[in-house]
Amino acid sequence: MPLQMNREVFITCAVTGSGGTQDRSPHVPRSPKQIAESAIAAAKAGAAVVHCHVRDPETGAPSRDLGYYREVTDRIRDSEVDMVLNLTAGMGGDIVFGGVESPLPTVAGTDMVGASERVAHVAECLPEICTLDCGTMNFAEADYVMTNTPGMLRSMGKMMTDLGVKPEIEAFDTGHLWFAKELVKEGVLAPDALVQLCMGVPWGAPDDLNTFMAMVNNVPDDWTFSAFALGRNQMAYVAAAVLAGGNVRVGLEDNLWLGKGELAQNWQLVERAGTIIENMGARVIGPAEVREKLGLVKRAPKA
Repeated sequence: MPLQMNREVFITCAVTGSGGTQDRSPHVPRSPKQIAESAIAAAKAGAAVVHCHVRDPETGAPSRDLGYYREVTDRIRDSEVDMVLNLTAGMGGDIVFGGVESPLPTVAGTDMVGASERVAHVAECLPEICTLDCGTMNFAEADYVMTNTPGMLRSMGKMMTDLGVKPEIEAFDTGHLWFAKELVKEGVLAPDALVQLCMGVPWGAPDDLNTFMAMVNNVPDDWTFSAFALGRNQMAYVAAAVLAGGNVRVGLEDNLWLGKGELAQNWQLVERAGTIIENMGARVIGPAEVREKLGLVKRAPKA
């Protein structure tokens, strides 16, 4: 298909993630206070959307603690900086098998819970957006599987829709887009879907441009998409996503580096992405325009 460059681009900052990066950079935020402060700095630098996980403040390990999510949400909403809040709902689908000869029982690291528990923090905090990982996938680890069954996704997607929270479909391969389109067809998700194309995550879609365009070409014309790539290709994919008609995601969840030997902070990655977008002749749009574009509901600070 012919490329149609996006000239009204929003930036998502993925603030901290759930990977084992907390000991690889001092800038990866751990506590709810640090996560909120990093999100606010990213918004000041031009991020319209902040995508947040939470971590144990002491160890930095990924967490599903409702209290941590509530604190991050309250700190962001109580700040004087406007941003669209996007919370992960990807946690709670982790299976770590016992090895190739004795896969069962599962071992430490397994965290597999029901649909309601996986969405509990979304119901508690009511962000404008939350993620929906639209498929099961092998990651780089030998015996770890990110598990999202069709039944689980139908249930979680309906809960999100009923809550008035817009699901952001996380597509790690073309089959995930195929299933997402089925969810729209079934009425689980609204027709004007939002999707994030996740490139270069082992072992999902590689971040070569042929695969990327295959992903783009599988996104329906009336959907809104963003894209990112891990590591060294993060900034290259800022340009690629805009050129292909999409929006962009940067942040420490996906890449720790600003340059060779120089660890990044979230606001610096956002600032650099904004420079790339503007140098391409496009405009970085803010949170109010994103809400209008995506039909989002902004919630007030908790009384």
